[in-house]
Amino acid sequence: MNHPELIYGIAAVVCAALFAYVATPLIRVLAIRVGAVDVPRDGRRMHTKPIPRMGGFAIYLAFTLTTLAFGDFSPSLIAIWFGGTVLVLLGIFDDIFNLNAWFKLGVQILAALIAVLQGVVIDFINIGDVLYPLGALSVPITVLWIVGLTNAINFIDGLDGLACGVSTICSISLTVVAILMSSGPIALITAILAGSCLGFLPFNSHPAKIFMGDAGALFLGYTLSVLSVTGIFKTHAVLAFLIPMSVFGLPLFDTLFAIIRRLLHRQSPFHADRGHIHHRLIDMGFGHRRSVLTLYAICGILGIAAVMLTLPVLYPAAIIIISALALFCVTSFVMRNPVTREQTALVDPDQAAKPDDTPQDPADTNADPEKKDSHA
Repeated sequence: MNHPELIYGIAAVVCAALFAYVATPLIRVLAIRVGAVDVPRDGRRMHTKPIPRMGGFAIYLAFTLTTLAFGDFSPSLIAIWFGGTVLVLLGIFDDIFNLNAWFKLGVQILAALIAVLQGVVIDFINIGDVLYPLGALSVPITVLWIVGLTNAINFIDGLDGLACGVSTICSISLTVVAILMSSGPIALITAILAGSCLGFLPFNSHPAKIFMGDAGALFLGYTLSVLSVTGIFKTHAVLAFLIPMSVFGLPLFDTLFAIIRRLLHRQSPFHADRGHIHHRLIDMGFGHRRSVLTLYAICGILGIAAVMLTLPVLYPAAIIIISALALFCVTSFVMRNPVTREQTALVDPDQAAKPDDTPQDPADTNADPEKKDSHA
């Protein structure tokens, strides 16, 4: 990457971040006015007062405006503009009216088909420099990947700043991988997505002033899935299919675990519960901030492993993943003991704060107590 391209990319990222930062307070006002407010009503919720959602619309605006100015109108970008717009509208209506889960799944499949019509398709899998064409399975597998990752980001949206921060780390990882694979246009788009998330994150970090809601989670998951198909799956890396699995390992594992858990309990895959990874960290005593930071660290390590998977040998990535898994297992064991848990200094003091300590917010007076909570 030469200097003009680098400056061009930095300008695009800064532009996206500034757009998101300026737009978020305006979207917060709009969310309160239209009743898109998240009301805590059960033990799964990590917040104690109504919080406006629909903040993902600010991320969408920042990304769209910046890519219109800096993008190259590629098929993948056109797919994101159209399919992403469909999902943002779906998320906004869901944040307000609480739509049926199966209806939302149908719209997500429609958005995935929009990407397929633009040529965003997983045509083959590369294993050891041998290409295995998927043939008639290419479209179903692509739709499954796009819909699955779209929901994975939505499922992990359970703590302040978690889904937005994880999406930022995944976007940065994809940017580095795309640069190493000489996919400049994809690197620029993923960098812009990261900038859009960074501009929103100050308002979404704990204690959150606004949630991104389904509008943001669905858009981020969809955009990342489309970019991963074009920028990674369709490349000729030795084990290209493992790279996105590593980049998105955290949300994919959490989603797979949640679906299996719910099916074993004879529940719908969309049935909300308190068994996600972030809930388990909270219950172990990590606290809100440190749970988020711990998951950031895991996502970052998996992103580094994904970068190492671009090498022709696997052992560097394997060392990183195995070492990280071992450290996490030991930490989990230590946190189960009250004495060693206290000695780790991982217990977050902000968990002791009382709900009454939080100042009254304008959203409190506009909240509908019957509105469902998407921040789960």
